[in-house]
Amino acid sequence: MKTLASILNALPPTKIIDSSIDFSRYVALDLSVTNQELVESNPENAIEFENFISNYLKQNNAEVAYGGYIEGRTLYKRSTIFKNESIPERNIHIGLDLWSKVGTPVLAALDGKVHSFKNNIGLGDYGPTIILEHEIENEKFYTLYGHLSLESIESLTVGKFFKKGEQIATLGNAAVNGDYAPHVHFQIIQNIEENWGDYPGVCNTNDLNFYIENCPDPNLLLKIT
Repeated sequence: MKTLASILNALPPTKIIDSSIDFSRYVALDLSVTNQELVESNPENAIEFENFISNYLKQNNAEVAYGGYIEGRTLYKRSTIFKNESIPERNIHIGLDLWSKVGTPVLAALDGKVHSFKNNIGLGDYGPTIILEHEIENEKFYTLYGHLSLESIESLTVGKFFKKGEQIATLGNAAVNGDYAPHVHFQIIQNIEENWGDYPGVCNTNDLNFYIENCPDPNLLLKIT
């Protein structure tokens, strides 16, 4: 029996933001604890972080910065949803982030229907989020798109069908997207269990093996590099 990862890997490349932006205008971005430039600039809020991203894009003549799958990050320390008295620290990112401008179109990675959507309000959370349900070779799985604009979910309905490459949303700003620079958090989920409009996008070290299995590398599908 084929694994989800092997099914995704066999598919042709797909884009999840503005199809007019060629992959040659994408640049890899390291937001891990080992990025000395990030440590030195130490952005403390969304405005400073957006400036960091914008400068990075300009320096690299790029329109999209991407990365973050299985990346240990310090930027979650500012929010109690990632560490508090009742839960161990979550600091390993288990989706792929694509950073660009506010309002950039977000596209369906594959043919699929809306499983659920929700505005996950709170510092560091997803903000407006859409989850699509897909089925390929009798394998059902899901794709999550987080940090969207409020308009993206205003007239959405569960069960609505989108074709691969069709616009489903736009990137939100810091006021609605959890207080981040504009980007989409893209994640593949095999077993979504009872989650609705939400699914963990950051995990604790002890849970990493489970999430690597349940949330395969999104670049298997996107094939950016």
